[in-house]
Amino acid sequence: MKLQISIDGKTYEAEVELAEEDYPLQSQDNHPAPATATIQSTVLRTPPKPGASLNPDVNEANLCRSPLAGIVVRVPVVAGQQLQVNDLMVMLEAMKMETAVTAPVAGKLKSVNVAPGDSVKVNQVLVEFD
Repeated sequence: MKLQISIDGKTYEAEVELAEEDYPLQSQDNHPAPATATIQSTVLRTPPKPGASLNPDVNEANLCRSPLAGIVVRVPVVAGQQLQVNDLMVMLEAMKMETAVTAPVAGKLKSVNVAPGDSVKVNQVLVEFD
C-alpha cells in the first residue's frame, strides 16, 4: 500500500506493508474505517518557574544563582565577607569561556555554596546574602 505524507510543505510517498489485517481498512461504502485509539490522561504537576525556589520561605532577593551550567574555576569570597555591587563572587567556565558572577547587591555573605572544581547547573544557588 502506498501513502502520501506531507511534512513542512513537502510531500513524500511511502510504501507500507501490513503485517496483520485485524481491521478492515475501508468500510463497505469505500470510506476509510474509523481508527480506534485509547488515550490515558494524567495530571501533570506544573513545574516551578526557572530560578524559583521550591521553598516558599526563601527570599529570592538574598540568593545569587548560576546564569549557566559549567564548572566553578574560582571563588574569591568567603561566608561573612562584606561585598559591594559588582564585586567578583564566582568565576564559572563553560565551553572554554569564563563567566564572572558578580554581586548584584551590596551586603554580607551568609553562605558560599560552591567551591573550585564543582559542577553547577543553571539556576543553582551559588551564594546567599544575609
